[in-house]
Amino acid sequence: MPSTLLLGKLAFVTGAGSGIGRAVAIRFAQEGATVIAADRNFQNAEETARKLGSTHMPVEVDVTNGENVKSVIEEAINRYKRPPSTIVNCAGITRDAFILKMEDSDFDLVLNVNLKGTYLVMKHAAQRMIDYKLGGSMINISSVTARMGNMGQCNYAPSKAAVDCLSRVASKEFARYGIRVNTVVPGFINTPMTHTVPDKVKDIITANVSLRRFGEPEEISDTVAFLASDKSEYITGTSIEVSGGLA
Repeated sequence: MPSTLLLGKLAFVTGAGSGIGRAVAIRFAQEGATVIAADRNFQNAEETARKLGSTHMPVEVDVTNGENVKSVIEEAINRYKRPPSTIVNCAGITRDAFILKMEDSDFDLVLNVNLKGTYLVMKHAAQRMIDYKLGGSMINISSVTARMGNMGQCNYAPSKAAVDCLSRVASKEFARYGIRVNTVVPGFINTPMTHTVPDKVKDIITANVSLRRFGEPEEISDTVAFLASDKSEYITGTSIEVSGGLA
């Protein structure tokens, strides 16, 4: 018997072309949702959508561009006759360097994608949900680096800390419209973003994880699916860490 946790929901997932975003898109489809798989790389978004089936929609989106975000949401409304009411912000990038060596342009780029991109997607998606008098759920992806302050990530770690704070602000502002906003805080997960981490560094990280391993994207998508579902309808303004017990 197919799963129905998210049956009938229309979901908009950014960063759906790989990693956690793709795992979320797949899990949502398995649970009965229709998924708009959004990614900066349209080929990757198409590949995700092919895994899901013909009722799902790939779109190219630049989350740092508000007009582009608006137009993509309108494109989804034109196809499905309603706006997405489940929003998952997985889009994120890294440009690591120590503070004294960080290029200002790389600092700006990471904050624009990770923080401003989350803000723009929430803003424009919420407006159309309100226009259609639809409640729903927004889930934003932060990172354990937000509380750890990783060396070499003076742009990424603060951007993810700000995403958590932004989610709490949005949860208070959107609650009157029936829109819940929460944050999922992954630990170290096997994704393209961590594939470049040297094995020696991975060993050090793993030694500080109670479960002694990196997580899998599917383990993050489990929590995201719960927060997207009606089973979490009294949860908003909170963050859930999924890190295997990272110290």
